[in-house]
Amino acid sequence: MLGKVIWVTALAGMGGTGLGGTLACCFRRDSERTVSLLLSFAAGVMTAVVCFDLLAEAMGASGGLRLTVAGLLGGYGLTGGLNGWIEGHTPPERRGSLFLAGLVMAAAIAIHNMPEGMVIGASFARGEADRSGLAMAAVIGLHNVPEGMAVAVPLRSGGMGRRRTVLAAAVTGAPTVLGALLGYFLGTLGPRSLSLALSGASGAMLYVVFGELLPESSALWKSRAPALAVLLGMIVGMVIVYA
Repeated sequence: MLGKVIWVTALAGMGGTGLGGTLACCFRRDSERTVSLLLSFAAGVMTAVVCFDLLAEAMGASGGLRLTVAGLLGGYGLTGGLNGWIEGHTPPERRGSLFLAGLVMAAAIAIHNMPEGMVIGASFARGEADRSGLAMAAVIGLHNVPEGMAVAVPLRSGGMGRRRTVLAAAVTGAPTVLGALLGYFLGTLGPRSLSLALSGASGAMLYVVFGELLPESSALWKSRAPALAVLLGMIVGMVIVYA
């Protein structure tokens, strides 16, 4: 059973983000309008996943409003600090670039994928027939695709090669496997711990969306089109969460 948990979660986590990275590399990186639309679309998807999935589950996990807000602020602050550290260790010519935004996004996605893996592992550990664990893995794998795109677009536009971009996107899904193993051996997270983990991941992702992706998108193309791309991304995110 443990081997099955590992390969199923790896396929959902690394396979999903890797596929998203591959799709992102199919677009032209020299078109500022294309990059702007892709960044906006990815930001919309991530906002929907956070608001309609992660935060809703965090509130429903008996964490309460205070714990959820604390997790949000903690995740936001942690990612902001990580952003400052990465920027301080980034060559001057790449500071403030899409490349840096991609690195921060990759870190945020990696943090976010850990509790997702725990959910998959816990589903198998509770003995909820393979159907439950496989269904959860399929849903997570599906919404990992736009997450992989969100990582790959800024990295690719910032000058990273195709293969390294796809690899970087796939690696962000690796914590899903670690989370699955932890969830499998623990059976499940306590409700307060789960709430804190999910809200912390939400704060990290919202920092990247509103602090990196959307400002960069607006800077690349002064138009109403990116706003529409955000809306379409949110619609797709809602479909992923509720379908």
